[in-house]
Parts: sequence; C-alpha cells; structure tokens
Amino acid sequence: MQKVTMYTTGYCPFCTRAETLLKQKGVAEINKIRVDEDPTLREHMMAITQRRTVPQVFIGDTHVGGFDDLSALDRAGGLLPLLNSEA
Repeated sequence: MQKVTMYTTGYCPFCTRAETLLKQKGVAEINKIRVDEDPTLREHMMAITQRRTVPQVFIGDTHVGGFDDLSALDRAGGLLPLLNSEA
C-alpha cells in the first residue's frame, strides 16, 4: 500500500473525514503534518499544492487534494487502485 501523507491542523472536521475514509479503505498509518504548529510547514504545503486549506492529501507522490477531491476519487473508483499501486 502506498504511503499516505496528510497536511492537517489540530481542529479540522474535513481532516477527520479524510482520515476516516482512508482508514475505511485499509490505510493503517497516515503521516500527519500539522501546519498550524509551524508556519514554514504551511508555506511548504502551499508551495507544493498551490492551496491554502487543509487537508491536503498525498498518496505516494500523487497530490490528491482535499477531502472533497479524495471523496470524489473514491466515488469514481480511483482511490483503491491508487492506494494499492506500486511505488
């Protein structure tokens, strides 16, 4: 299974929903990067995603986007194949 990284904050309902969806799909571990604890981490997130909001989810090296993007990918049948793809 691909490594999952999620940029997040301490209180974020959409982050919680993203984590729940990923766990339902079998993701055991999510590397969480708290952008509210270090402004340079938010700057880095914005530089690599061109977005300000959290969550920002990466599966392997692929930027999926926020919760709405993750959910849409799942509804389209693309989430499990991406999670299970070779690195």
